[in-house]
Amino acid sequence: MIDLAFHHFGLAVKSPVEATLFLSALGYKMGEPLFDPGQNVRLMMATHTTQPAIEIIFEGQAGGPIDKMIQQRPQGIVYHICYTTSNLSASLAQLKAQGVRAMCISSPKPAPLFGGRRVSFYQLTGAGLIEILESNE
Repeated sequence: MIDLAFHHFGLAVKSPVEATLFLSALGYKMGEPLFDPGQNVRLMMATHTTQPAIEIIFEGQAGGPIDKMIQQRPQGIVYHICYTTSNLSASLAQLKAQGVRAMCISSPKPAPLFGGRRVSFYQLTGAGLIEILESNE
């Protein structure tokens, strides 16, 4: 088994207004929006007592990583799945041992949305983009 546990879906939107209206109507609680300079995006967590967490990602400053995607899909798109791990290097080795190719898109860096815990992004052949959030342990 690979040491990865589901954490949240990443929803990229042009503006968070409609997404927060929809998710609030479903019973989600919205966190405060913040700017992540390491990723050059604005972020907001939406949490629910029984539904999966959703990270709402919207444009930061010009030239951010989601700009082109939002231009192509202005209505929004779920574009990544986040997993947590207790040991990033071991999880990446486990993926490789299982024959899963994981190309690093963004190396580990502190994430303000998660209290400074490090996040990194990987393109997985056959599975798309994943974010890996390192645990505090």
